[in-house]
Amino acid sequence: MEMFNLNFITKIFAKEIKLKIDFCEKNLDRFLPEELQNEYSAFFGKKNIEYKEYKCQSRCEECKISPYAIVNGEFIAADDSAQLLEKLKYIQDIKK
Repeated sequence: MEMFNLNFITKIFAKEIKLKIDFCEKNLDRFLPEELQNEYSAFFGKKNIEYKEYKCQSRCEECKISPYAIVNGEFIAADDSAQLLEKLKYIQDIKK
């Protein structure tokens, strides 16, 4: 019985935290260049990443200015899509 409890506890603490990333479809269309689409797809394919695209997130002012994502409820903006991807990767690394 003790071995079962230890394995159960180990699994709980070893679990990676999922990142829930929400995007505005219009923002992606506006700022995500074709040459970065494969990098974004590879990032979204990771097991601890859950992402969703919304038609509109009612953040029109931010949407017009720069690429952004909502990560676990927090607004994350960047100067360009490459920088946004780097920020998302950094957040993923610190959440491990």
